[in-house]
Amino acid sequence: MSKTTEVIDKNKEFYERAYILIPIFNNADTDETERLEECTALLKTAGADVVGVTSQKIRSVTPSTFMGEGKIEEVKSEIERVGADMAVFDGELSPSQVLNISNILGGIKVIDRPTLILDIFAKNAFTKEGKLQVELAQLEYIYPRLKGKGEALSRLGGGIGTRGPGETRLETDRRHIRRRINAIKTALAEIETRRNLSTKRREKNHAITVALTGYTNAGKSTLLNLLSGSDIPAEDKLFATLDPTARKIDLGDFSVIMIDTVGFIRNIPTELIEAFKSTLESAANADVILNVADASANFANQFSVTEQTLRALGCNSPIIKVLNKCDKICNFNGLPNDAILISAKDNTGIDELKGRIASAVKSDYSFIDIKIPIEKISKFYATADYAESYDISYSDDCALIRVVVKNTFVTKFTSI
Repeated sequence: MSKTTEVIDKNKEFYERAYILIPIFNNADTDETERLEECTALLKTAGADVVGVTSQKIRSVTPSTFMGEGKIEEVKSEIERVGADMAVFDGELSPSQVLNISNILGGIKVIDRPTLILDIFAKNAFTKEGKLQVELAQLEYIYPRLKGKGEALSRLGGGIGTRGPGETRLETDRRHIRRRINAIKTALAEIETRRNLSTKRREKNHAITVALTGYTNAGKSTLLNLLSGSDIPAEDKLFATLDPTARKIDLGDFSVIMIDTVGFIRNIPTELIEAFKSTLESAANADVILNVADASANFANQFSVTEQTLRALGCNSPIIKVLNKCDKICNFNGLPNDAILISAKDNTGIDELKGRIASAVKSDYSFIDIKIPIEKISKFYATADYAESYDISYSDDCALIRVVVKNTFVTKFTSI
């Protein structure tokens, strides 16, 4: 079975006009509509307009074209009719499959899902570290495909627009690319060393960290802005945030450092996970992790994708499920009981979220009340660096101190 659907919005102007090809396996865990919506969102973020889509149910992969060659032939007339100048395959293609599909479609550009995602990362990388991480992922994706298939590889070169190393058209050889990969890894290792120093300073100061993880465009940056009073750019786009951002969040009795980093997506290229591994690990090793999903989308799949990625990074911290964008839904039946429902846009459910974070943190921290003579206050200050926070009030002859301290350091205060 197959079907062809035309999707055209004449009111929009984008750089390129894309036609989507979706192969559907019988055991697929994501339905066609969701895949189309996600692929369309990816293309919109990359700067392209979707002018048509074709799907085909397949039992096995056709080695030369992935989907059936007859289906590709059938699509050619549709692509010519709607004026598409590129075909986007919602899956991963080999260089020879890219060439074969392109030849059947009259020589237009063909890109696959990993190339599209890498292209978006290249567009959204602004810091030195982000640019290096994206370039590394792109080169690691291209490198194993450099096996002499010149024409196919030249068509692998570009994504949408002209971003990143893809535009070299692969005139560089494997040796040059390998040298560049090694140079980038060295530069990223130096950046990671500096980040580790910052992490050690946080640990020395006993800072509690909470990581914002989750599906891309689930509203993590909007939530961080709400909790911290910041104005971090928060756009309705996929992968709008690539670089980690840390802000201090007040939870009443104590404060935490909340870290926002790159979002996840279904079938994210493994090269990106590897390239961003050091950045992601800083979040995966936090004291508490928030797994944020979009309540108006397939949140079960979003939760699953994030948890799988975190497990791959060796994460063992407590995870709190958060369903954001609840202002977009009317039927709350079937929502998971273990998730907190919020709307970062409307400031709904935020107090409950703060309470859940505080409860998770308090399992590792103690709250101690100390009463000591004012003349002996120096004994407290000698150990104050071990406290996460403290509050002092004074009476006529003594100091009353409320201390928040990690359980490891409790004895340093109980013995004062």
